[in-house]
Amino acid sequence: MDLAESKIERRAVYQPGASSIEGLPTALQMFHNHPSVMLMPHWHVQVEVNYIMQGCVHYLMNGREVNMKAGDMCLFWGGQPHQMDECSDDAIYAGGHLPLVYFFRMRLPISVSSRLMKGDILFTSATDTADQENFQRWVRYAKSGDPAKAQHAVEEMLLRVERIVLEPYTMLAAGGPDEIDDIDQSYAQSSRTVARMCDFVAANFLHEIDSVDIARAADLHPKYAMNLFKKTTGMTLSKYVNLLRLSRAQAMLMNDGANVLQVAMDSGFGSISAFNKSFRHIAGMSPSDFRRDVRMVAQLVPIA
Repeated sequence: MDLAESKIERRAVYQPGASSIEGLPTALQMFHNHPSVMLMPHWHVQVEVNYIMQGCVHYLMNGREVNMKAGDMCLFWGGQPHQMDECSDDAIYAGGHLPLVYFFRMRLPISVSSRLMKGDILFTSATDTADQENFQRWVRYAKSGDPAKAQHAVEEMLLRVERIVLEPYTMLAAGGPDEIDDIDQSYAQSSRTVARMCDFVAANFLHEIDSVDIARAADLHPKYAMNLFKKTTGMTLSKYVNLLRLSRAQAMLMNDGANVLQVAMDSGFGSISAFNKSFRHIAGMSPSDFRRDVRMVAQLVPIA
């Protein structure tokens, strides 16, 4: 079967080797570079901040097209398969990937954070020259090897993301009826509790954990913990655990010689059947098909 006949013919294939985001699902990462066009959608378990510094880019997210130009910034949940399929030759972008433990510690309105978790995209053009300088500096600090500088960069970037909602912005709906206007505003004070649950999951997702373990770590009753997490994030605790495991597995499948059964075990799944079912649900194909298509593209696309 050639690439044109593969199951991802119209979804295109992920740039081989660009797997650090998936492979480190609990790490906050920053970037500043020319975007690499993705030949297939990917997903990761972080909220993504993209700031277009120069040129223009085109995304496919949740079945919708998003065009961005210099000076635009967006915020979206990376757990939805997404793809930057076009960019201008002069495009430069910067931003970061925020694990949920950071995201839910920010002071964003619950109406915004819940919509993001359910697939909407926050979009703003309210940026300035300070953003050009700051994003570059944050990346330098984050990669400096100096813990104090790295922490400073993280804190400054999180504050900048919080400031997005203080200036004009729009929410691009994921499609379908808007079902989140009736969110109980009392949950706005629960973000710290959700962050505690995310902390525990991040440290233990490769082990056998369930909602009782997660709730205990946050000093909550299991039923309350499950309801709170679902209300705040739009997904169940078990789905979040699975997404972390799948994000790691996605990266592992890109490695030469990856064995599907071993990947399933090493990424926290108790059985190959559970792994196949979860992977197919988000990727639309089996892990074996994903691995095959990645290898096919690796022969066609040189790694930068």
